Amino acid sequence: MIGISEIEAAAGRIAGHVVRTPTEAAAGRIAGHVVRTPTVDSPGLSALLGAPVTVKLELLQRTGSFKARGATVKLLSLGEAERAAGVVAVSGGNHGIAVAVMAAALDVKATVVMPRSAPARAVEIAEAAGASVRLTDDMDGAFALMTRLQQEGLTLVHPFDDPAVIAGQGTVGLELAADAGELTDVLVSIGGGGLIAGVAAALRARRPGVRVWGVETEGAQAMSEALAAGGPLPVALSSIVSTLSAPSVSQLTYDHVSALVTEVLVVPDREAVRGSLDLADHAKVWAEPAAGCLLPAARRVLERVGDGARIGLVVCGGNATTDDVFAWSRRFGLR
Repeated sequence: MIGISEIEAAAGRIAGHVVRTPTEAAAGRIAGHVVRTPTVDSPGLSALLGAPVTVKLELLQRTGSFKARGATVKLLSLGEAERAAGVVAVSGGNHGIAVAVMAAALDVKATVVMPRSAPARAVEIAEAAGASVRLTDDMDGAFALMTRLQQEGLTLVHPFDDPAVIAGQGTVGLELAADAGELTDVLVSIGGGGLIAGVAAALRARRPGVRVWGVETEGAQAMSEALAAGGPLPVALSSIVSTLSAPSVSQLTYDHVSALVTEVLVVPDREAVRGSLDLADHAKVWAEPAAGCLLPAARRVLERVGDGARIGLVVCGGNATTDDVFAWSRRFGLR
């Protein structure tokens, strides 16, 4: 099966981009529905890491994360019968918020399934947007309930295993390629892999020499374990970072990462939380640990690639509350 990455790469070789790629088409569809988020150099992070750092501020996206992009592409692609049936989504937090809010904006009824470990704020926002929220004991149970509701007739808006969703997330890469200066290494967080699949496909088609690195937290290692095993497989989840806690990646996202990503790095939860505090102190942005994990990973990348590196960070979301981050900080002895 030809995936988005192959289409994007082929199109990238055509002078002038005469052929519209899936991600370019997605960008056209969501214009006016989502925010073109800022891409800015960060003097504070550059000083902290000892190398030039550019940040893509997806935490300023509508609904507080990049997830609004893929959700909007999928919702806009639905036929009348699919819209009438209503949609179902499964989420550790941010995808659920995005589907709830964007479905309400497009007058589609939404059901969102989340594990009880999902941030309380995510549940509140989804319910306030008018979605029916169903809670399960864990993420495995959430995916199982999602599947059952889909079988009962609801239209699935999958968080990552959907070419339309991946194309939507890939618009982050389009904007980064257009707005950033020269970058050697771009770091992207991984849950189920939809964001990194889309970003890597779009970015590598336009900047073939850039290295793309994935980042996971310990206890949410679906992609790194899939790469070690040679394909997707169920993984045990224990990370505090629910927004990265997919019980497995999909074949679609695995194929993109195995073909386009240099390596997937894994960092402890403690370091991800410390990264959130560092982003607040040095970049002046309030990001969740799913983005905070990029900073310790960036240090490892710089150790490997040496001098001359120019780092790009996709700051994927900011939906953790101050109470959440301070509680984690106390738990890990960081404050």
